[in-house]
Amino acid sequence: MSEETMGEVILVASGKGGTGKTAVTANLGALLAKKGAKVALIDMDMGMRNLDLYLGLENRVVYNIMDVFSGICRIKRALIRDRRFENLYLMSACPRKDNRDITPLHMEILCRKLKKDFDFIFIDCPAGIGSGLDISMAGADRALLVTEADMAAVRDADVLNRYLKKEGLTDTCYIVNKIRADLMAQHLVPDLREIAEILNSRLVGVIQFDDNIYISTNRGIPIVAKEGTYIEENFRNILRRLFG
Repeated sequence: MSEETMGEVILVASGKGGTGKTAVTANLGALLAKKGAKVALIDMDMGMRNLDLYLGLENRVVYNIMDVFSGICRIKRALIRDRRFENLYLMSACPRKDNRDITPLHMEILCRKLKKDFDFIFIDCPAGIGSGLDISMAGADRALLVTEADMAAVRDADVLNRYLKKEGLTDTCYIVNKIRADLMAQHLVPDLREIAEILNSRLVGVIQFDDNIYISTNRGIPIVAKEGTYIEENFRNILRRLFG
């Protein structure tokens, strides 16, 4: 990839844990790789990493992102290629909390280097607001918020969205995950209109609750690996809205 066509860094964030942020990251990355894009997935959830599990790559992790930041290894050695998706790579988070000092500048430099070799870099950052988010967002071009039809999750996503914009990451959009249409129809949970009124951002897709997604993450196989399902088509539509 030439410098004139450098890649794009997308921060995948959520206001609270449990919204399905990591599953969304894994499936969007896998689907883009299937379409021929070169994709790097970066897990920044130190001590709480799960992206390697969702991709079924946990047994292949030797070096992690902290090893890159501290100079123990080069970037290429920490990137694990997913053999099922030729163009998909993972850089895992550290399996435990690490007291080595890292700053937003470390992340900014890493993203700048990765953009020379990858079309898309997705950063799966820790939920909520804190130093982990501040470091994760340093090299991002835009943010994708993952929330669910739960008032606490939506409120936290709004707080997060305001924070990102205040810190200069103004290009944000959101997904509503784990939707239960029956509960929405009975007005037992916030509907899409209510969520839109709270979140000052652009809706790029909804993902309904489906046991198959839960099963796929536990098996370490992105659900978009199976072609022709309504879920895969849904993720394709999200990508179209996300990137145009």
